[in-house]
Amino acid sequence: MNNQPFPGFPAKLSFTPLPNLFFTRLLPQIGSLAELKLMLHIFWRLYQKRGAPKFVTYKELISDKTIMEGIEGSSPAEVLGSALESAEKRGVLLHLVLEKEGESQKLYFINDEANRRAIAKLQSGELSLGALPHPPPYMKEEKPNIFALYEQNIGLLGPMIAEELKEAEKLYPASWIEEAFKEAVSLNKRSWRYIARILERWSSEGKGSGEFRRDLKKEKVSSLKGRYRHLVGR
Repeated sequence: MNNQPFPGFPAKLSFTPLPNLFFTRLLPQIGSLAELKLMLHIFWRLYQKRGAPKFVTYKELISDKTIMEGIEGSSPAEVLGSALESAEKRGVLLHLVLEKEGESQKLYFINDEANRRAIAKLQSGELSLGALPHPPPYMKEEKPNIFALYEQNIGLLGPMIAEELKEAEKLYPASWIEEAFKEAVSLNKRSWRYIARILERWSSEGKGSGEFRRDLKKEKVSSLKGRYRHLVGR
């Protein structure tokens, strides 16, 4: 997940409309952040769709990187299921199970008059749907932890260094640690001491510090000169 500050909205962008009742009636009642994120995501998804009735399938939701990475918990699938159940009990969503192509598909609709009529027609057979989407399941991208980064970029891990890495993992964001390893490797400084120095300076001077960036640039130039010194005429 990106931890960088949001840069702001651009001048021209698309909007997703929400019913006023969502703000006046539902928002004060929703106590679960997962349920709130889910509802906003479903409104956004449905607004992108064409035709009627508009619905979103469970498979679409559980395969969607945006919502699954935004849901916190040891089991995002369970959190998603719980949020869907809460939204249905609250009366915001309508839930329909259809047998399509030899399997059961869960469909979710916003609870409004048009969708209530559509569901009744689907249940009676008066209305039928075309092929339903079959997106591939979402697989969370596992980032290498600090120990894997050390072994990939420096070498075998000893017990003393392992303790230092544990402390660094508590002190600094994972994105900083990964970037510090990249900086060190780009300078051919494959040393934990050097990486720790980068992290310490980011912490004390600010990660975007111009002075620190200039120092790194000088080191890169110096490193390149040293590496290709034998090619320079004497």
